[in-house]
Amino acid sequence: MPAVTEPKLIAGNANQGLAKSIARRMSMHRGMSVNLVDARVERFNDQEIFVEVFENVRGEDMYVIQPTSNPANDNLMELLIMVDALRRSSASRITAVIPYFGYARQDRRAKARTPISAKLVANLIETAGVDRVLTLDLHAAQIQGFFDIPVDNLYASPVFALDIEHHFKGQMDDLMIISPDVGGVARARELAKRINAPLAIVDKRREKAGEVAEMTVIGDVKGRKCIIVDDICDTAGTLCKAAETLIEAGATEVHSYITHGVLSGPAVERVSNSVMKSLVITDSIEQGDKVKGARNIRIVPTAPMFAQAILNIWGGMSVSSLFETDTLVPIYEGFYQRS
Repeated sequence: MPAVTEPKLIAGNANQGLAKSIARRMSMHRGMSVNLVDARVERFNDQEIFVEVFENVRGEDMYVIQPTSNPANDNLMELLIMVDALRRSSASRITAVIPYFGYARQDRRAKARTPISAKLVANLIETAGVDRVLTLDLHAAQIQGFFDIPVDNLYASPVFALDIEHHFKGQMDDLMIISPDVGGVARARELAKRINAPLAIVDKRREKAGEVAEMTVIGDVKGRKCIIVDDICDTAGTLCKAAETLIEAGATEVHSYITHGVLSGPAVERVSNSVMKSLVITDSIEQGDKVKGARNIRIVPTAPMFAQAILNIWGGMSVSSLFETDTLVPIYEGFYQRS
């Protein structure tokens, strides 16, 4: 049965820019103004978080837009407290829109006496009163199974495929997709299939955590324009070293497409000084002037995809249809024009 009420958006402080862009895109789709619900998310002097919603949300279909990026704990608490405020205000359904799902790298016990923090975060989100989760490129697909509520995991690869076809027009036969490690092969293969490109792997071996001792290229990259594909770029050490290894192996150019630009510590300087010609990230995490001003870092928008996903959830339509290129082309009309 079609939804009776209009979808309503509310946003925390983690990525106001993306939330406003989603609202604008939904306004275009709906042919009517869609605004963020008027609310305040503030901190007391002792840094306790306080939320107050200034509009009636009783019986409404609510979408809380809040990535749990740095500072992860503050942004996670904002999300949980906003959800609690909406639940106590009698919202009919609450969907947590989490473009970047923090703690996702702690998805299993890699050694004795360690937590599975991703599962703990899933429990917290459910307990707060979330009915559904919408996210992008979970670090580990099995995290969807940590929830007992529906989880829609969008993928950046269809958008990346459009971007690659646009920026490498006439050069597609020279491209090769690179997985920066064995664990990311499935993600890289997905993009390689979309653009009909061959696949290679950079095998890395660590002597100790955080330090890559040796890298080996599995596959022939000589004379190729290489595109490294991954979900997270944190300090960019491994990424930049992989780019150097590919150039040494005969690649003519190296570009990277990374969904979530965490870019902590020396990451921006490393990328700016690296042999990579470009690093393309999404706007799942709000970036500062340092990243926006970097000569070889470019940000692609996810608002069109998230806006359509929200409308599909609200209207009871398929979200998986957004995985298809033919569905995304009209959504991204104006961003990428296909010949």
